Amino acid sequence: MLQVLGSTWALMLGMFLLMVGNGLQGSLIGVRGSIEGFSTTELSIITSGYFVGFLFGSRLTPWMIGRVGHVRVFAALGSFISAVLILYPTITEPWAWILLRVIFGFSFSGVYVTAESWLNSSSTNETRGQTLSLYMIVQMSGIVASQGLLNVADPGGFVLFIIPSVLVSLAFAPILLAATTTPTFEAAEPMGLVKLFKVSPTGMVGMFLLGFVFAAQFGMASVYGTQAGLSVSEIGLFVSITFMGGLIFQFPIGYCSDRMDRRVLILLTCLGGGAAGLLGWLGGGSLQVILVSGFLMGGMSNPLYSLLIAYTNDYLDPGKMASASGSLLFVNGLGAISGPIVAGWAMTAFGPEGFWAFLMVVMLLLAGYVIFRITRRVSNYASEDDYDAVSYAPVLATGTAVAVEAAQEFYAENAEAEEEV
Repeated sequence: MLQVLGSTWALMLGMFLLMVGNGLQGSLIGVRGSIEGFSTTELSIITSGYFVGFLFGSRLTPWMIGRVGHVRVFAALGSFISAVLILYPTITEPWAWILLRVIFGFSFSGVYVTAESWLNSSSTNETRGQTLSLYMIVQMSGIVASQGLLNVADPGGFVLFIIPSVLVSLAFAPILLAATTTPTFEAAEPMGLVKLFKVSPTGMVGMFLLGFVFAAQFGMASVYGTQAGLSVSEIGLFVSITFMGGLIFQFPIGYCSDRMDRRVLILLTCLGGGAAGLLGWLGGGSLQVILVSGFLMGGMSNPLYSLLIAYTNDYLDPGKMASASGSLLFVNGLGAISGPIVAGWAMTAFGPEGFWAFLMVVMLLLAGYVIFRITRRVSNYASEDDYDAVSYAPVLATGTAVAVEAAQEFYAENAEAEEEV
């Protein structure tokens, strides 16, 4: 790990600053929107706008890179991000924020694709797994660190919008200076959705429902915190501890993933998430209960993303893993677009506790579907000694097609190595 850090520290530093900037604005939008008097429904649509832009950005960025190159795309989209961040407090209208969030999501997706392309090109077959683990830690750390910045200025002013703009601009320097070669990236042609469903119904349905959960956590947590009466510092702590849970649980769940029936582990993870949602729902708005529930929900939902990808790959030939990643990302993106809107409806109908009720229902729905699939398909797990499964690689839902395809390369290389043995 230290060797990987030594060769990629500049790129990782740039990605860390990007995550701090994105994490700060994600929480700030919910807090500032509430100050401006936006309704929960309006804030949920504004949140969904980010994921609409992110989905289209991940699709179109490879085409833009092919036309004008990585550096120009990186610089242009970075300029859009800075402009959007400055415009938020200038045009405080829901319709304007929806448009700005779409542009922001599109631009950030493109910046991630470009930066992750350079990061992926700097890793080798031997170091790709460690690079992915380090990248996941950097992403989580950036989001956690960003929440502390919510307290440095009044969210009703301009300063907290200027800070992420500066951080994103500063992120360009280490990334561009460390990128000595121009990477090649061509997104694999996505596998058809019908074909993917036939290969792994659990993987496809799970990624769709998980999109609901992650988008609600990432986009609506600050809205929930405001409605629940939390202070700005408490909202930052709540968001931070949610992602800390994801970081802490990632590795033990990954360890178990390579040593037991993955469907059983997916089921247990979903039930754990459902229990966390139930705890938050019944907690009566207690800060201690909210923090525990957030920690457990993040700890269950974040590793589930990698777990579902690994499970899907168990039923794919190595040559088809990359094409499956595009379809998995697409269905996850559809869920992410819908998640904040449904969560917003639940919060409007049932009050702040609707946030936890929504997360609980989605996690239990996935658990129920996994139980159904267990009754329909014989597991490929017999024992730890002869478990024919690809190795688990940590990937976060904040990653783009580049990060997921890098993980797929790691899966494919390990699967081919196992076949040779």
